[in-house]
Amino acid sequence: MSSLWQEVWNAHDPPKIGDFVTEDFVLLGQVQDLRLEVVGSFQNEDGSRVASRWVAHGRSNGLLGTEPDGRPVCFSGTAVWAVREDGGLRHAWVERSAWELTRQLTGTAGR
Repeated sequence: MSSLWQEVWNAHDPPKIGDFVTEDFVLLGQVQDLRLEVVGSFQNEDGSRVASRWVAHGRSNGLLGTEPDGRPVCFSGTAVWAVREDGGLRHAWVERSAWELTRQLTGTAGR
């Protein structure tokens, strides 16, 4: 997973994602200049699931239905990836700290 974060997101090289995912993988991006810091990751015994905890930094491009104003954002989350036998990533379940993010986007952080 660290390679995916480094080679695709942190390198700002979206076409490189094809090296990691299956043909029908869908990715939606609402964070400009996205940089992901991997806090930790682990996998199950057979390698069919990989979990990672991360912190994302970037600028809002309309996150959570807000105006795409380029506001700086920083939020944490987890992802659990389904991995094929050949190592390709089939799909991911992602949970992010929506409360933390909402407060930043609506200007209520620190209140």
